[in-house]
Amino acid sequence: PALLPLSGRRLPPLNLGASAFPHHRATLRLSEKFILLLILSAFITLCFGAFFFLPDSSKHKRFDLGLEDVLIPHVDTSKGGKNLGGFLIHGQGHDEHRHREEEERLRNKIRADHEKALEEAKEKLKKSRDEIQAEIQTEKNKVVQELKKKDSKPLPPVPLPNLIGINSGEPADPDIREKRNKIKEMMKHAWDNYRQYGWGHNELKPIARKGHSTNIFGNSQMGATIVDALDTLYIMGLHDEFREGQEWIDKNLDFSVNSEVSVFEVNIRFIGGLLAAYYLSGQEVFKIKAVQLAGKLLPAFNTPTGIPWAMVNLKSGVGRNWGWASAGSSILAEFGTLHMEFVHLSYLTGDPVYYNKVMHIRKLLQKMDRPNGLYPNYLNPRTGRWGQHHTSVGGLGDSFYEYLLKAWLMSDKMDTEARKMYDDAIEAIEKHLIRKSNGGLTFIGEWKNGHLERKMGHLTCFAGGMFALGADGSRDDKAGHYLQLGAEIAHTCHESYDRTTLKLGPEAFKFDGGVEAVAVRQNEKYYILRPEVIETYWYMWRFTHDPKYRQWGWEATQAIDKYCRVSGGFSGVKDVYSSSPTYDDVQQSFFLAETLKYLYLLFSNDDLLPLDNWVFNTEAHPLPVLHLANTTLSGNPAYR
Repeated sequence: PALLPLSGRRLPPLNLGASAFPHHRATLRLSEKFILLLILSAFITLCFGAFFFLPDSSKHKRFDLGLEDVLIPHVDTSKGGKNLGGFLIHGQGHDEHRHREEEERLRNKIRADHEKALEEAKEKLKKSRDEIQAEIQTEKNKVVQELKKKDSKPLPPVPLPNLIGINSGEPADPDIREKRNKIKEMMKHAWDNYRQYGWGHNELKPIARKGHSTNIFGNSQMGATIVDALDTLYIMGLHDEFREGQEWIDKNLDFSVNSEVSVFEVNIRFIGGLLAAYYLSGQEVFKIKAVQLAGKLLPAFNTPTGIPWAMVNLKSGVGRNWGWASAGSSILAEFGTLHMEFVHLSYLTGDPVYYNKVMHIRKLLQKMDRPNGLYPNYLNPRTGRWGQHHTSVGGLGDSFYEYLLKAWLMSDKMDTEARKMYDDAIEAIEKHLIRKSNGGLTFIGEWKNGHLERKMGHLTCFAGGMFALGADGSRDDKAGHYLQLGAEIAHTCHESYDRTTLKLGPEAFKFDGGVEAVAVRQNEKYYILRPEVIETYWYMWRFTHDPKYRQWGWEATQAIDKYCRVSGGFSGVKDVYSSSPTYDDVQQSFFLAETLKYLYLLFSNDDLLPLDNWVFNTEAHPLPVLHLANTTLSGNPAYR
């Protein structure tokens, strides 16, 4: 037996002063060996002695069962030893003789094991501390690999959906091609600096040139930027960088950590990113990791209502909600933004548990009364009741509505229940939240306890793209109306960019009195590399091909490159109205996942990730439409 440290860690070497012990190293090594030998000998002697002093359990069993005499078959050797010639009775004397032989055999075995252990111990003690440490590390690695093999149960083979448009999109126009190449160069600058200064960390501090993380990822290094950026690297043709990311994920991405994470953020960034990377590249490691992580999120659903907690500890499975959320409530945009990823998990694994979890949430929401037809942002997972009656198409609400529409699109427009919920919600939003300012700008306000706040967040700007995406298939032949509404939101959000010094949009902007599309409070003037405005430009470009959307996208590209680019990557800025802004020193993972991807797609042809075949999750990770024509679907009981 190897001399392994008790806790899996080696104790640090004793730091004894040289003046006190001039030959302390040699003395220490000899005394260490002597003590180890004594301990080992004592332990083995104890085991050896225990054999003789502990009662023989086999005798007790025999006595308790009353087997004083045992019938055993007797072979009639006169007939070639093949036929049974009756039974012989073997009494207790024979039994005791057999037990003595057994005991002697065991004594000999223990002696041999004892001598072998002492020999191995002597050999170990001849080795240096470094050699022993290296052996221990090797053994640890073997155990870790064995555990990984146990976790990596083979998933059922599921044929991939018909994947179209993953390696195309090269524009014929040289000017457009040059702009697209510039965006690719920006991606490479962001990735290379993360690779150099923040590798393995969740995000990068590009000025301090070190790793960065926030509480949404817990306290562990989970490589969020790597997972989030993979599909962008792939569609840009940055395959060497993609392989670097894949290798890190294969060797280092570990979800058995004692870390409390946001269920929503980990779902959209990690599970969404891994699934998209799997569909684009076909590499099984991404599917396996996505399923492993999904299993770690499932305990978050263990609430009285089945509405998941906002956070879950990946190791213990203990969940809780954000302290600031209305009376311990879960948040609409968080528990309502799981459907796309969880349907794909059931599709790929054949396990309906994921699908059932999100459908349970949907059924519960359908039963609930909605004030003015609006969904409040807060729902208590213990009581199943709404929290404060705040409704927003921006933060806390946004992607819930997006996922209703995208559930319908992803199902090849078969999930009509999701489409109805989307249409009902949008009608209520139009009636209560969408207004025109005095200056003629269409905006989406926020409903707070019966009052409309005339403020719109940068996050809300995604809705222009959503209205355009949902125009086809809308009620009462209102496709033209919703496409126009999308265009108006895109125009308002462009104005919020155009009215700043840096030509980058603030976090939130007001429509009060003479102030329109401008941030008023200092803590709303920042830009953190957000994608929502560019996302809407891209959707509007796809549906209209109006060249102004490419023009607006290029303005944003130039502003980001001019004011957010630093030698160590890209950073957010704290005041878009200042000509000399200060940096926030964070390169967000969504900058690589979303902002640069949407810009790249805006300057690509429509045959790259066509919207008839792909649906983008709220972190811009493309997942394929699950066409019923595919044998995969009709043959998958979980999906049915």
